Amino acid sequence: MKRQNLVLYRKYRPRTFSEIVGQEHIVQTLTNAIVEGMVSHAYLFAGPRGTGKTTIARLLAKSLNCLNRKEKEFEPCNKCSSCLEIEQGRAIDLMEIDAASHRGIDEIRELRDGIRFSPTKSKYKVFIIDECHQLSKDAANALLKTLEEPPSHAIFILATTEIHKMIPTIVSRCQRFDFRKLTAQEIVKKLKNIVQKEKIKVEEEALNLIALNSDGSIRDAESFLDQAITFAGEEGIIKTEDVRNLLGVVEMSLVSQFVDFLAQKDSKGAIDFLDKVFQKGYDPYEFSKTLINYLRQLLILKVSSNFKDPLVAGFTKEEKEKFREQLKLFQESSLYEILNNFLEAQARMRYSPIPQLPLELAIVESIDLKK
Repeated sequence: MKRQNLVLYRKYRPRTFSEIVGQEHIVQTLTNAIVEGMVSHAYLFAGPRGTGKTTIARLLAKSLNCLNRKEKEFEPCNKCSSCLEIEQGRAIDLMEIDAASHRGIDEIRELRDGIRFSPTKSKYKVFIIDECHQLSKDAANALLKTLEEPPSHAIFILATTEIHKMIPTIVSRCQRFDFRKLTAQEIVKKLKNIVQKEKIKVEEEALNLIALNSDGSIRDAESFLDQAITFAGEEGIIKTEDVRNLLGVVEMSLVSQFVDFLAQKDSKGAIDFLDKVFQKGYDPYEFSKTLINYLRQLLILKVSSNFKDPLVAGFTKEEKEKFREQLKLFQESSLYEILNNFLEAQARMRYSPIPQLPLELAIVESIDLKK
């Protein structure tokens, strides 16, 4: 079966509110507002990249301007001319502005002048301003004036990944929604749905690995999956080892062996092991990243002893058993100090003439800790 020449995150972008993953609190509030006719003139979507801000903004625009949507309903029909035009990116009454590249006052003035005119063929004119924290000071002030007294046919949806950079007066004039990162389980569920529809064979552990390395971003996860599918080919199977290589992920077993040296207070063994790992071609920064994540899991389990916690749910049965063995060898305070040492080492790696030197120093500092 030949795949369409379209990246997965675009091909499987949600077309209805029911398809949105992980932002239930936002979906419920917006859909209730649509049903009750209590739509605000301005919304502010804040949260990490790849969590659905622009997708939900377009869905809101589509639902509000859908020609076939009945009273007390909120889902767009995805069949009328308005819905199709928005999906195809040619809707006249939907304006999307990327503030990262159009951040000046002239663009906002043009937007402000255009607002006064009624929609060409829809009920609302919807303005989506992405990365709005990057607007210049003058542009932000001009936008503020527009948000104060907008016409009834205009709806603004501002999206930002850095809410702390937004001026408070703009935030106060919007209904704010905070998007959260998705859990590994939520991402895996979405990826399973995609591979099923694409008729792709994949090892389940490979999907878990993609989810754990996507940092809560469904878009990143879909991009990683796209890359893995291309690597495997039409007749291939996506294997966990291939995903590890594609993502440059350090094997968990290597990190686990390294932590064993720390637990045994064997500084020479740990440094020699580290040298062998890097001679195999592993990147020191990626190794430190995986190590810090591993130590974090250990500390969380030491504190809570909950192996069903979502933070460790993505690990295999064997990896969890190894966690249990190593937890007996560390005190909570020691894990805290060791994690701090390697966090500082990672920060120093960028300026070190020898990339692995900060890690070696962290080994000595961690093993010299008092019991």
